[in-house]
Amino acid sequence: MTATLDVRLPATGGVNLAIRALNLDGPRVPVLLVHGLASNARTWDDVANRLAELGHPVAAVDQRGHGRSDKPDDGYDFATLTGDLAAVIAGLGWAGPEGGEDPERRPLVAGQSWGGNVVLELAIRHPAATRAIACVDGGTLEVARRFPTWEQCLAALTPPRLAGLTARELETLVRTWHPDWSPTGVAGTLANMEVLPDGTISPWLSLVHHLAVVRQLWEHHPPERWPLVSVPVLLIPSVLADDEGIGAAEAALAPGRLRVARFPGADHDVHVQHPVEVADLLHDFCDLGGAG
Repeated sequence: MTATLDVRLPATGGVNLAIRALNLDGPRVPVLLVHGLASNARTWDDVANRLAELGHPVAAVDQRGHGRSDKPDDGYDFATLTGDLAAVIAGLGWAGPEGGEDPERRPLVAGQSWGGNVVLELAIRHPAATRAIACVDGGTLEVARRFPTWEQCLAALTPPRLAGLTARELETLVRTWHPDWSPTGVAGTLANMEVLPDGTISPWLSLVHHLAVVRQLWEHHPPERWPLVSVPVLLIPSVLADDEGIGAAEAALAPGRLRVARFPGADHDVHVQHPVEVADLLHDFCDLGGAG
């Protein structure tokens, strides 16, 4: 297994982001991995390890407010979040926001859930920074279609309070909910939480910042954004994915520029449930010309 290097890179507005990097000198197409809401970079560990074994340089990022990254009070809008990712890509020497560095090192950027919507926006706002995107049960999320008013959205998507739950109790719950997950996948999910000195847990992402992201998601309308995407796209939906949202992407993208790959029984965290298969899809997407 390739050793993981934990580093910090500057993003926008003086914020520094935590990065888990592997095989940075690898010869294949680089891959940047972006987690979902209230998640963290370590949920990608199994995928990252497999991609590194296949020769790809890999970096997984804790987005602002999440994991080990800085937690400023602002910057949870798509313009700033995509600026963060473009800065990380440039900091890794893969590509500048306007296409600098070596264009052959531009990465495939994969995002899960909310992270999929973020990488969709990255492809639009910084098209020269990436050669292709992959959205893992994300990118097609249009929250406002399910919750027409902000009040409905707020009531439904405010996260449950976890105060007082111990890390051991959370681990038991995760293993019960997901018996098919690897120990690495379970550990990555547990890393969504900070373990306090008394053994109880607290989300790395504060409630205020969580709801700021939810508000941005509620205001985001992917069907209006897909026609602006110029790079190849891979969608990896779960069984609960919004087929209408996928259809909007299919209608907007020219033939040959979109691939949809489905797993029977795939849950929302497809990358944790099927890490090797997801990594192999990303690898094939690069090799088949979808990403370079």
